Amino acid sequence: MAFLKDGNNTAVTEFILLGLTDDPVLRVVLFNIILCIYLVTMSGNLSAILLIRVSSLLHHPMYFLLSHLASVDIGYSSTVTPNMLANFLVKQNTISFLGCSIQFGSATFFGGLECFLLAVMAYDRFVAICNPLLYSIKMSTQVCVQLVVGSYIGSLLNASFTTVSIFSLLFCGPNRINHFFCDFAPLIELSCSDVSVPVLVTSFSAGLITMITVIVIAISYIYISITILKMHSTEGRQKAFSTCTSHLTAVTLFYGTITFMYVMPKSNYSTDQNKVVSVFYLVVIPMLNPLIYSLRNNEIKGVLRRQLGKKIFS
Repeated sequence: MAFLKDGNNTAVTEFILLGLTDDPVLRVVLFNIILCIYLVTMSGNLSAILLIRVSSLLHHPMYFLLSHLASVDIGYSSTVTPNMLANFLVKQNTISFLGCSIQFGSATFFGGLECFLLAVMAYDRFVAICNPLLYSIKMSTQVCVQLVVGSYIGSLLNASFTTVSIFSLLFCGPNRINHFFCDFAPLIELSCSDVSVPVLVTSFSAGLITMITVIVIAISYIYISITILKMHSTEGRQKAFSTCTSHLTAVTLFYGTITFMYVMPKSNYSTDQNKVVSVFYLVVIPMLNPLIYSLRNNEIKGVLRRQLGKKIFS
C-alpha cells in the first residue's frame, strides 16, 4: 500500500520514481548507455583500488587518498544507478519510505565525503609542493588516517542530520517523485508539513561543507600557484603543475556540477535539466575520476604496465 491511515492523516508508505523518460525506445537506449557507464565505473575504480593496494610503489599518501576517493565513487554511483536501471525495465518503479530515506542518506553521505576528500587531496598537494622537506611528517600515515576518518565522520553527521530532518516530515499527498532517485527538492515538494526548518537545516549543512572544502581547496592552490611561479626551473614548474592537473580537473567537474544544481536560481533550468545534471554527477563523474587520475599519472601507468606484464609472462 502506498498510503497508511494515521489518525486524521494519510501517511505515505512508498514513493513512485518517475525516472528519466516515458519514451520506451529512449528507455532502452539509456538503459544500455548507463549500464555500460556503471560497469566501467565499477571496473575502473575497483582496478584503481586493487592496483594501489598491491603495488608498493603506490603506497604514498596521495594514492592512499585516491583509493578512498575511488571507494566513494563506487558507493556514490551504486546508491542510485542500480535502481535507475531497474526503472527502465519496469512499468512503475516504487521504493519504500525506508528505502527512499536510505537512498537519500547514502547519496548525501557519499556526496559530502567526496567534498571532504577532494579538500584533503588539495591539502596533500599543497604540502608536497610548498613544504616538500616536511611532507613525510605533515602527511604521515597517522595524519592521513586521521584526515580520512575525520572526513567520514563529518560526512556521516551531515547525512544523518539532513536525512532525519527531511524524513521526519509528513508525506500525506501525492507520492510520485519526478526524478530517478529520492532527491532533496522533489521530496520537499511532496511534503504536507512545514518545510522551513528542514530546508534551513539542509541548506546550512550543505552550504557549510561546500564553503569549508572550497576555501581549503582555493587556499591550497593559491599557495601552490605562488610556489610554482617562484620556481626557476621550467621542468620543475611543469612537474609540479602536472601533479595537480588531475585533481584540479576532478574538482572542476564536481564543484561545477554542484554549483549548477544547487546555487543557480531554480527558474533558470527545468526539471529535465535537473535530471540530466544529476546523471552527470551521480553516474558520469564516478566513471571519469579513475580515468582522469590514471591517464594523467605516469606513475600509475608505469605500475599498470608492470602488473600487466607480470600477468602476461607469468
